[in-house]
Amino acid sequence: MSKPQRSEITTPEALSEEESTELSLRPQRLAEFIGQPKVKESLKIAVDAALNRKEPLDHVLLFGPPGLGKTTLAMLLAREMGVNIKITAGPVLEKPSDLVRELTSLREGDILFIDEIHRMRPVIEEFLYPAMEDCRIDVRLSDGPHAQMISMPVERFTLIG
Repeated sequence: MSKPQRSEITTPEALSEEESTELSLRPQRLAEFIGQPKVKESLKIAVDAALNRKEPLDHVLLFGPPGLGKTTLAMLLAREMGVNIKITAGPVLEKPSDLVRELTSLREGDILFIDEIHRMRPVIEEFLYPAMEDCRIDVRLSDGPHAQMISMPVERFTLIG
């Protein structure tokens, strides 16, 4: 291995050997995830059932202290299901339109992972329920006693929070 040039030592970009090492340390499959054997077993059963039914994975709620691997598990579930994952955080979703943007960008079966979902504002949570249960978003077009609402369809997706 050659001695790194001075500019390589201070560069903010990852060096090629760092990228490959970082990727090799992350588990690529649920079976490679270390720890949480009961959680892994339950998730494996859920993934297998969803794949057999040819349907999206049911919604999943993960809880635990920071660093437990919730984000990694969400990414592994997406890989096991063969779908895309969008990752956001509860505090980032400041207004309903933020959540609507995320939901309308999902395709059939995609996973939406909301880190720190417990920190979402209740007004935003209200938009999430019909999307999860009925695959739709109810949007109010005006205010007052004659307020108009439209119902926008969204693709069936999996919420992991």
